[in-house]
Amino acid sequence: MIAPEVPPPDEITLPWWEATRDRRLLVQTCAGCAGRQHPPRALCVHCGSDRLDWGTSAGTGVVDSFTVVHRAPRPELDVPYVIARVRLAEGVILLTRLEGRPEEEWRIDDPVRLTWVGLGDGRALPVFVPADVS
Repeated sequence: MIAPEVPPPDEITLPWWEATRDRRLLVQTCAGCAGRQHPPRALCVHCGSDRLDWGTSAGTGVVDSFTVVHRAPRPELDVPYVIARVRLAEGVILLTRLEGRPEEEWRIDDPVRLTWVGLGDGRALPVFVPADVS
């Protein structure tokens, strides 16, 4: 897999990106309402509070929805590949890639687990594979 282009960290996303260097997946938790969210934001999407903390995800979940990309947005990307919404065990939905099996074998509610794709600068992107793949 060719490393994707990713935005540079900013003051909101820096803790999340730094955790990826250690292969830890963080989600934000609101101290006001206990809501969890991803991607990182300055305010809670549930109550509007700015009292957000970070917690580490277990890295397990289920496929909530997915699509197979057959037309690459950039010529150097190999197709097909699978983009999915993964509902983490913590309840947060993460937009990500699915890997580890042919695209036609993926199904809604498939259990998945976290793995990582390294970026050139030491950061990494979370991707998910079937939960039963070692």
